[in-house]
Amino acid sequence: MGPVRSNGRKKLVSDINVTPMVDVMLVLLIIFMVTAPMMTQGVNVELPETTAKSLRQEEKPIVITISKEGNISINNIPLARALMVQELQKNYNSNKNQPIFLRADKNVAYGHVVTVMADIKSVGFDKIGMITKPPEKE
Repeated sequence: MGPVRSNGRKKLVSDINVTPMVDVMLVLLIIFMVTAPMMTQGVNVELPETTAKSLRQEEKPIVITISKEGNISINNIPLARALMVQELQKNYNSNKNQPIFLRADKNVAYGHVVTVMADIKSVGFDKIGMITKPPEKE
């Protein structure tokens, strides 16, 4: 009940009830706190442009190849996934800015490619590119 006047009638309350607004804001805050970490997970990849001329490289990039069978090789040297990470760690300690190009067969499962990219990213390399084949002209 609201305040009562001397004549027995209720007087009009002109205060704003902020309790519902605070409840909504707290719910939104919790939703954003839960979803914000999920939005930052991912792998940044810069895909190379398809051009007629080859791109100039200041230094020789590391080329990681994933074959149709899922085998991984670094610069045409076959390695297991754990050895790939160790080899990349050695290269990272000597040259942190060296670019890495990832060349994967189009029939390789997407999850396997993303796992290899995550391994590259976990070592610390930021310059990751994808080697693609330009579309054929009809």
